[in-house]
Amino acid sequence: MGILSNIEPKEVFHYFEELSMVPRSTFHTKKISDFCVEFAKAHNLEYIQDEVNNVIIKKPGTAGYENSDPVIIQGHLDMVATKTTDSDHDFENDPLDLFVDGDLIGAKNTTLGGDDGIAVAYAMAILASTDIPHPPIEAVFTIDEEIGMGGAHHLDTSVLKGKICLNIDSEIEGVMTVGCAGGYIYDTFIPIEWSEENGTKMTISISDLQGGHSGAEIQYQFGNAHKIMGRVLYALAKDYDFNIVSTNGGNAANVIAQYNTTEIIADPAQAQAIADAVTGLEQTISAEFAGQEPTLSLNAVSEGETALKAFDADTTAHVIGFLYGAIDGVQCYDRAFPTAVESSLNTGIVETTEDTVKIKFQVRSSVATKLDDMRNKLDLATDLAGASREISGEYPAWSYNADSVIRPKAIELYKEMFGKEPTVETTHGGLECGILFGKKNDLDIISFGPELTGVHTYNERVHIESTKRMWDYLKELLKICK
Repeated sequence: MGILSNIEPKEVFHYFEELSMVPRSTFHTKKISDFCVEFAKAHNLEYIQDEVNNVIIKKPGTAGYENSDPVIIQGHLDMVATKTTDSDHDFENDPLDLFVDGDLIGAKNTTLGGDDGIAVAYAMAILASTDIPHPPIEAVFTIDEEIGMGGAHHLDTSVLKGKICLNIDSEIEGVMTVGCAGGYIYDTFIPIEWSEENGTKMTISISDLQGGHSGAEIQYQFGNAHKIMGRVLYALAKDYDFNIVSTNGGNAANVIAQYNTTEIIADPAQAQAIADAVTGLEQTISAEFAGQEPTLSLNAVSEGETALKAFDADTTAHVIGFLYGAIDGVQCYDRAFPTAVESSLNTGIVETTEDTVKIKFQVRSSVATKLDDMRNKLDLATDLAGASREISGEYPAWSYNADSVIRPKAIELYKEMFGKEPTVETTHGGLECGILFGKKNDLDIISFGPELTGVHTYNERVHIESTKRMWDYLKELLKICK
């Protein structure tokens, strides 16, 4: 018996737990794709598995719905792979270690994959059901949504007959999403020139920040470990002599970085003063967050005198200047809706290789020209660092459809079931809806889902009662799509 076996809705959490046993981090989705194919075979359902491992599963309508138009239920198979710094979890091979805490489901020391496993679990529960009335179903499970939306880009929508598309990838219950920002991944590669250095090796570490989804939570201005590290290094470089040995941190471009570890080699006579300065900066930065980052940890540890290979002076200066000076965070709020973010970018990953320091950004905006403007600013910072760049994973914005048929029906149903109107809004986060609509422009799309918190972090939780409410809502929504 599984951890979630006795939790309602049992049919949903049965499949959610099964999905949690299959490793499915972004770019490692073959196993979960094959799992979906085996599910389809076991239930004698038509399926398509394409060359990149997207899966489409089709089920006929139930009695009375045989001639109805199909409804597309869409979600993505991959999950963000984030874990605590002391976790030995292997996202390519290990199942998730689920736990239940009151109304919450989590995974020990890792992300949970509620984003977007809950969509797949909902769809599988519908596909496997024998007693839920529904029109023909086309369940569309895409891969690699979390970085670049590669699955949606590759999807052949010509095999889909449905026009109504229910995207279950929104994480706030009661919010119906009807549009989203566009975006891209921006990678900067700062070339490394190495030099042999003698001195005291020190490790400067930033950890235990709140983190979060860089689309849904960027407006909260949580600390970004890479930007804080840039600030720390810049401050230290004014008064002390050191070379960077390595700098690394972050889990994904779309995750607000929770940690960064940077190794330096410093003048032995200055090592203690550097450690003391870092302690002072921790106090200053923590105070600036005014309680918003209560577990922030910043420290410098000396590891003794040694000789080793380090960045030369120019490379060290380029890395510090870029980390500190490159734009990050909210750039502009929507002038029509002042509480909504229009444009932002997130410094997600910093990685030292043999030849380069690679810095990965997730860039977002609902205005195409603002995407260009942020690219220009990153180009400027990249050029000043003597670096190269690469753009990937571009996806279009999903524009509001004033003529939607499903949206007013979904709003009215929500009011009938819960006694209040849902919040109807566009999101700063990226959704696959824009790509799907670009491929099949007769789609009528809405996005919704149960309450998920801590998405993209090891604090991710699925809310049980919310999952039940949205399950009931999904079943009733399918009933009215006759």
